[in-house]
Amino acid sequence: MSFNLLQGFGCPPRIGLVLAAVTLHCHEAFIAGQERNGRDMTGQIKGLLFDKDGTLLDFDATWGQWATRFLSDLAQGDTKLFARLSDAVGFQPESTSFHPHSPVIAGTADVAIDLLHPLVPHWDWQELMNHANEMALNADLTPPCPLPDLFDRFDAMGLVLGVATNDTESAAHMHMRKLGVEGRFARILGFDSGFGGKPAPEMLWAFSNQCGLAPNEVAMIGDSTHDLHAGRNAGMICVGVLTGPATRADLEPHADVVLQSVADIPDWLATGPLYSKNDP
Repeated sequence: MSFNLLQGFGCPPRIGLVLAAVTLHCHEAFIAGQERNGRDMTGQIKGLLFDKDGTLLDFDATWGQWATRFLSDLAQGDTKLFARLSDAVGFQPESTSFHPHSPVIAGTADVAIDLLHPLVPHWDWQELMNHANEMALNADLTPPCPLPDLFDRFDAMGLVLGVATNDTESAAHMHMRKLGVEGRFARILGFDSGFGGKPAPEMLWAFSNQCGLAPNEVAMIGDSTHDLHAGRNAGMICVGVLTGPATRADLEPHADVVLQSVADIPDWLATGPLYSKNDP
């Protein structure tokens, strides 16, 4: 989409330039892949849209350690308060893991603060949120596999990549930067990017629309039912992964396929043809 056309739709010049650049990036990534492969991918998946926590990051390996440190910091040695804080967010200290149905797994970033704040009322809500975000930005990140190598394989397949997370956009950028893959995405979206959070589909459509892809040409990949519901609501192919607290039994009713991790995606794509439960 040209910058002039975007202006015609009423976009301010600065926003129009950003959207035009994103669209060009997506288009060039796809065309480059097609030229490398010399094969038509019509009717197949052309874009991969990833959740972040539990998908590009092993959820418990990353956020279990963070939760232990953060909740301990809030409790200040009060073991009973630590237990109440843990219960509030569905954290299981004995296993350093979250309960599969913890409300913070798929919720937006402010969900945990809403649950914790009544137990530490001496904290200002925004200051507590800022403190949580600061500690999260410094968390020890554990991906399920070497992501740069995996993304090299996606690049060779001509796939356009994106992130759609219920975390903040700034945190998503920071985490992808720490993992060395920030520049591999056509778009990184958070719940605060202007399109709302999952399971609503608008964030997903923002990616597909700006990349010139039909929803059924995109696979939404995530570890929670929120991710899969968002993908289904958007008309995308839904891929579940087991690197979050949810089990295969939790995900299978909502997914077109459930894989062990994102590392299995290239082999799954190679099995084609690919069909979605959205198809008639």
